[in-house]
Amino acid sequence: MTGIDRRSLLAGGAALIVTFSLPRRAAASVRTVAADSVDGYLSVAPDGAVAVFAGMVDLGTGARAALRQMVAEELGLSPDRITLVEGDTALTPDQGSTGGSRGITVGGIQIRQAAATARARLLSLAAAALRRPVTELDARDGSIVARGGGESVSFAALIGGAAFELPVDKAAPLRDPDSYTIVGTSYPRPDIPAKLTGRHAFVQDHRVEGMMHARVVRPPQIGARLIDVDAASIADIPGAEVVRIKDFLAVVAPREWDSVRALRALKASWSETATLGGSDNLFETVRATPVEHVETLRSVGDAPTALDQAQRVIRATYCWPIQSHASMGPSCAVADIGVGGGTVWTASQSTHLMRYRIGKLLGLDPARLRLVYMDGSGSYGTNGNDDVAFEAALLSRELKRPVRVQWMREDEHGWDPKGPPQLLDLRAALSADGSIAAWETVAMPPANTPNAGIPLLAAVAAGLDDGLGSQSGFTAQNSDPPYAIPNIHAEVRWLKTTPLRVSNLRAPGKVGNILAVESFFDELAAAAGVDPLEYRLRLLTDPRGREVLERLGHLMDWRPRVSPPGRSGERMKGRGIAYVHYKRAETYVATGVDAEVEQATGVVRVLKVACAHDCGLMINPDAVRAQVEGSILQTLSRTLFEEVTFDRSRVTSTDWASYPILTFPDVPELDIALIDRRHERPLGVGEAATAPVAAAVGNAIFDATGARLRRAPFTPARVKAALDQRAT
Repeated sequence: MTGIDRRSLLAGGAALIVTFSLPRRAAASVRTVAADSVDGYLSVAPDGAVAVFAGMVDLGTGARAALRQMVAEELGLSPDRITLVEGDTALTPDQGSTGGSRGITVGGIQIRQAAATARARLLSLAAAALRRPVTELDARDGSIVARGGGESVSFAALIGGAAFELPVDKAAPLRDPDSYTIVGTSYPRPDIPAKLTGRHAFVQDHRVEGMMHARVVRPPQIGARLIDVDAASIADIPGAEVVRIKDFLAVVAPREWDSVRALRALKASWSETATLGGSDNLFETVRATPVEHVETLRSVGDAPTALDQAQRVIRATYCWPIQSHASMGPSCAVADIGVGGGTVWTASQSTHLMRYRIGKLLGLDPARLRLVYMDGSGSYGTNGNDDVAFEAALLSRELKRPVRVQWMREDEHGWDPKGPPQLLDLRAALSADGSIAAWETVAMPPANTPNAGIPLLAAVAAGLDDGLGSQSGFTAQNSDPPYAIPNIHAEVRWLKTTPLRVSNLRAPGKVGNILAVESFFDELAAAAGVDPLEYRLRLLTDPRGREVLERLGHLMDWRPRVSPPGRSGERMKGRGIAYVHYKRAETYVATGVDAEVEQATGVVRVLKVACAHDCGLMINPDAVRAQVEGSILQTLSRTLFEEVTFDRSRVTSTDWASYPILTFPDVPELDIALIDRRHERPLGVGEAATAPVAAAVGNAIFDATGARLRRAPFTPARVKAALDQRAT
């Protein structure tokens, strides 16, 4: 095979240069970040190396591998030859926030289409150079080659160092999935070796010359006002300084330990506040909260009339607690803000959005701000990363030098925005033949404030934000049943307020909603005297939903059962299942749990979890499996252990003792079946498998004991109380 290099290509004369549209001005030093431009997503270096620029980021999901694979498949080269830049606002297009399983389904699809557009241009350029039809050419190993052999021309020769100067063509043809050699394989994640050996640089590790270390001094009570500060109380700590902006208070020092010492030693006086109702009365508070507006999520038939006329109506109320993101490493950021602009290194899931928020709050031109994404230690939604990024920027602007802000454990547990409480009332009418005649859901989540972000702690304390906004994600999704029921009414009563500051926590709202819907469905199956798997299959018409349930039945070697079977003994074992079509538009998941309940203590041990999972096209099956495993384990933790507690003034669950999580001895056996649909679109992996876990556990507890748990987490005390109540 004869190769053509860039030098000989350009030596062909002016006509050839015009044909290739490669004027030297295209190799500009400032790259575009336009989201509708191929050059916003891709570049080819003079040596042919390919760089991919992603506005969304890898939060531990494996996107660094998957995005490389998607581009590599379209361009016909090894993923190892691709460099990925993510979340740097100076270099990447604004693709929106990373979350909601959108990293591949939205961000990846955009980048894949840009790669397909780039491949079409490279084929066109090569066709002119090789004087062969495009149909006879293909992209392989960084070159355009003749399919039957012969001449080739490298990407470097065609366009290396220059710009494509093309809009992304949404109609550019993609590779035939039947030809895939890279997508659908378990390409190793490039970040894992360094993470396993302690060499990976997290944002907590980042250092800038001359920076100060800072700790923010939190008020002892939520909403307290700062009355006085005694700066002399830290005078003996070398280099320590106090920064106060209205009610925002921080200490800084050249050495990190000195900033911690200053945090502990600083004397400050605050006003007294007691505005909270306390977690013991949480759901009484939720039910009494004024409703901002009512939304009908779904209406089929005439459920109110059917319920009013039914002879047998079953009712239940389900409660999901306030929970923390509980990141293992407390949030951190570094900022260097100078005159008019600067740089912030952050683990934010929304670097482009945060650039505008920081600019607006500090009166800076966002165009002169750069946010650079670096890995944090877990996020699972909007934890403290946005807060700490703004705190670092605010302090750096005030001190006119770089500042690193590191949260403490009590900051992360006590002050991160929480996943909100959920209260759901359900009613259903059963016909004489055991069929479901009508269903009603009334969900009560906190309302989201239109066009407002989550209030940032420092901005509110410094008087830069009124703190009235609220955002916790699409928390009403999946609160209606997915089954063929003739009369359904699903209503959302959006509440005006909620006790603590909230944000989106992994699978926002869906875990609590599915706990209610799928547990209540099991209650109806038990009342009808029908096996819960059979009952679901009887009423589910979606073929992909039926397939995951049937796969789950095979994984579990399911035998028909009518719960509860009247088990007794010191340790009672049961099985439970749950199903979700995530957001009623994305991934299909069926989850089954084998659990054991200790009669004397109420301790629940999950012995095995089986899961059938259909996310459409799998880019990287190993990454998918890891995400499903992680989703299951984290949600087991949320189901059995996690609950934010607070009194009248503050959060009281501020460490791992008061906010316990799943530990290694609690990890069950996992059996996961991944359904690959190569010709379907990818549907997302990061959240869906979380949704049915709590319901499956609750259904297993009921199967084992006959006691129905309707309030999470299923702590030993709650389980024991349910067992005792059953006995009476």
